[in-house]
Amino acid sequence: MVPADQGGGVMRADLLSDPVAGLDEALAAVDAFDQALVAGLLRPQPAQAAGLTELAHAVAGTPLAARVSEAAAKAAAGAAGEDHFVALAAARTALLGSVHDALMTRVTEATGRPRGEETVPATGGRQAANLLAAARAWLCDLARAGWQGIDHEVVSGAAQVVSAMLPDPSLRRPATLLDGFAAELAASCPGSALERIPARRWGDLWSRGMLLTLPGAAEAPAPGTATGRLLPLGVDLQEHATAAQAQVHAVFEPADGSAPGLVRATVSVPKPDTVVGAGLWQLLRPHMSLLAAAGEGRSMELSDMPVTAEGDLIWSDEHARPSEPADAFTTARVALPTATDPATAPLDRHPTRIAVPVFLEGYAVQKEDETMTFTVAGHPLAVDTDRVPTAGPLTPEAVATSNACIGLLRWDAGTYRVQPLAVETTVRKKPVALHAGAWAGGTTDKVGVKAEKAATDAVAMLRERAGRLLRN
Repeated sequence: MVPADQGGGVMRADLLSDPVAGLDEALAAVDAFDQALVAGLLRPQPAQAAGLTELAHAVAGTPLAARVSEAAAKAAAGAAGEDHFVALAAARTALLGSVHDALMTRVTEATGRPRGEETVPATGGRQAANLLAAARAWLCDLARAGWQGIDHEVVSGAAQVVSAMLPDPSLRRPATLLDGFAAELAASCPGSALERIPARRWGDLWSRGMLLTLPGAAEAPAPGTATGRLLPLGVDLQEHATAAQAQVHAVFEPADGSAPGLVRATVSVPKPDTVVGAGLWQLLRPHMSLLAAAGEGRSMELSDMPVTAEGDLIWSDEHARPSEPADAFTTARVALPTATDPATAPLDRHPTRIAVPVFLEGYAVQKEDETMTFTVAGHPLAVDTDRVPTAGPLTPEAVATSNACIGLLRWDAGTYRVQPLAVETTVRKKPVALHAGAWAGGTTDKVGVKAEKAATDAVAMLRERAGRLLRN
């Protein structure tokens, strides 16, 4: 038996390389259905009918079997209604959920950490059924047109529905998804001119939208509260042309002495496209004091901080205060191995949502062309250096010379990958720790200071222009 402590780490990398039974078949069925959506289901061709049948066969023997079989037959005949499209979306979501669960079971075995129990939300909240029905009708029109058949007339059908949904807090989650989906489709019109269609991504958004517009589907258990010590592990920074998001992963130690658990705290902000790199922290920092604590290597004391059943802290600075220094690598070595991984909500079970904090050390690094691999006790683990942000001192070069790593274990392109959040390495014969979020609270680094100044100038200029327009 391979020991749990491979090469000084706390993860059995050998378990991540073993094939997962049924995974390829489930993904093949999803891909077959996604290809049917490409050309649309108004007048399906034999190849599309085959894809629908493959989806139905994949859920045979489950509670969905009869409804999905009927829906696939109706869709193959070009006669699918709203209920049929909902059944197909449910089947697709269930398959990807099963893939997520199988992959997470393997991750749980590899890390040896316990998993949290799922909490079922109480239903009965009142939502505007007419708006939800209108949203589903638009999604049905998309399925009939297909991604190759979208045009501005079809896509614009979402505008009035989204505008009516957004003011209602109970509908904001599906409204935001539909708004972003419609904007992405509008930027791709006409579909007939697209050289490449992101079939998996649009299939994800379509099926998720169909299910979120069912009454009660977007409801979640009432959040609890967290009181105790928060020990940051690392910061995952994501950047888009018009938005930025920072997610702090941490171990939470309850004040009542109960078992520690993994939690996340997220902040998102809109941004001008001229603010990039380290300048992003200037936009994010004022909205969450935890970023400064993570950058400075400090713990935080929480008092009645709202937290969801999935381990997401609904951050409010009123419920937190900075505390003693806390080294992330000490936390990873001592507290992480016994922390409980949070449960995943049913509609969030998707392979792309896997992002599990892990700790590795004693590995060997191989680099070939643009590909980097950690070899842990003889077993390779791909390293996703493309996710390392430019807004901190952590670089792919530092990862290549590292001997210990705190990262997020993800699953992408058919394999597990680790995204480095921090590494221990040697610089000028001295051991140093480099963190992706080291500049979150500010920095004296020349590159970071320059980027922050550029961000300050860009934001000030935009504010001045906006003020001038308002005065006129």
